[in-house]
Amino acid sequence: MKVVAAYLLAVLGGNACPSTDDLKDIISSVGAEADDDQIGLLLTQTQGKDITELIAAGREKLASVPTGGGAIAVAASAAGATGGAAAPASAEPKKEEKVEEKEESDDDMGFSLFD
Repeated sequence: MKVVAAYLLAVLGGNACPSTDDLKDIISSVGAEADDDQIGLLLTQTQGKDITELIAAGREKLASVPTGGGAIAVAASAAGATGGAAAPASAEPKKEEKVEEKEESDDDMGFSLFD
């Protein structure tokens, strides 16, 4: 991930085709170690490609990745389908009702000590 970040920083900095040394310099500037194999792999896969096209292709691939939100609904519907006594999942989470309590003065608690 740090190699990809260094590549993006180099491209955003104006270097349309960063070299291995450019990426090593960026990575070492933050005190991290650069892996030559990862840098070489990234540069061979991105050679001659436009960064905006690469990002667009990555977004398309990420759109099909489940993010975990659907697993709860699937689990709830599966539990209901098995005939269990599980309550159906509501579409909206319940909002907590805020009850405002009136502050009563500590001076007079409704009775007098000397009455």
